[in-house]
Amino acid sequence: MTPQALVTPPNWRGSAPLPFFSWDMLQLVQASGARSRRAELARAGPPGPALLLLLLSLVAPLAAQQPAAWKFAVSGDSRNCGDIVMPAIAAGVLSSGANFYWHLGDFRAIYTFDEDLAKPLNIITYETTAWPDFIAHQLVPFGNLPVFLTPGNHETIPPATRDAYLIQFADWLDTPILRQQRLADDPTDHTLRTYYHWVDRNIDFIALDNASRDQFDDAQLKWFRAIVQRDEANDAIRTIVVGMHAALPGSFGGDHSMNDWPQGQTSGRAAYETLWHAQNSAHKHVYILASHSHFYMPDVYRTTYWKDKVIPGWIVGTAGAVRYRLPAGAPPAAMTDVYGYLLATAYPDGAIDVAFQKLTFEDLKRVNPGRPEALIRWCVEQNKQ
Repeated sequence: MTPQALVTPPNWRGSAPLPFFSWDMLQLVQASGARSRRAELARAGPPGPALLLLLLSLVAPLAAQQPAAWKFAVSGDSRNCGDIVMPAIAAGVLSSGANFYWHLGDFRAIYTFDEDLAKPLNIITYETTAWPDFIAHQLVPFGNLPVFLTPGNHETIPPATRDAYLIQFADWLDTPILRQQRLADDPTDHTLRTYYHWVDRNIDFIALDNASRDQFDDAQLKWFRAIVQRDEANDAIRTIVVGMHAALPGSFGGDHSMNDWPQGQTSGRAAYETLWHAQNSAHKHVYILASHSHFYMPDVYRTTYWKDKVIPGWIVGTAGAVRYRLPAGAPPAAMTDVYGYLLATAYPDGAIDVAFQKLTFEDLKRVNPGRPEALIRWCVEQNKQ
């Protein structure tokens, strides 16, 4: 509760000062449901010391019940130098007090050797150890902090497949919170999927899978629309946060997004329109997160493609992959040749503020004491187009 203008009691006669009250506090009492005490306040007339003490007795426990702001962190694309960068992301996220970290895909390169791996490797050894390496060097540093995973297109490059992904990362896709949410939606649903959602406080987090050109397929789009429609009808849900690998069509990252394939254009636009309805008609806070393009970019849907249908969106493909050049017309706050993560602060009213947390060479060096400094410097200075 943030006090507004302070109110001076009109008939103050006490000799010792007592705390003044804001109109917010009086409104909090009015909304508290304590009918008998509100009646007592009404009979008491202008506030005096006794009435102020009564107000204190009502406001203090109510203020203590107000939910506090909290944080979560997001980034994606940790191939190439992810074994160097992700431990620094984990250290930053843990020190920030964030409640969870969300990885938006592309864990390892798969089509070629990642530069941060020990050489020499033969292709068979690499393909059988790439994902276990990701777990050991990029997920383990988060310790007990919850980590949510979303597949990227490199998780579907042969020999990698969705089925293999579900098997390898089942421990992260069937956590108690995700299983509980899935069964709350449908008690008969025991199917593990690459897309899912979970509700945390007043926010519905929806993880989508657009890691290959057959997505979003009809089944996933139907599921997604049902989730959003249910959120629209639920007053307890104030915010919808959607995360995926490739940005939806019409973003500033348009040449490396769902614009790239026909199915992506059609189903991606349908998903965006669904979210626009939630924002514009149901008056929910809506935010869209993606990676795939290896740079940081805010406000990615403020384009001529969407005109007056702008939804807040970010691209944050900055977890270790080779850095891309910024597209023409990119927002001024966009950055490339950087590593880092998005730190989001969620407020009780449903609004979310985000800030990009940029990592330095010293940050990477600090969490990689056993790595050659030349490799860390190469990742900082040379891992780019």
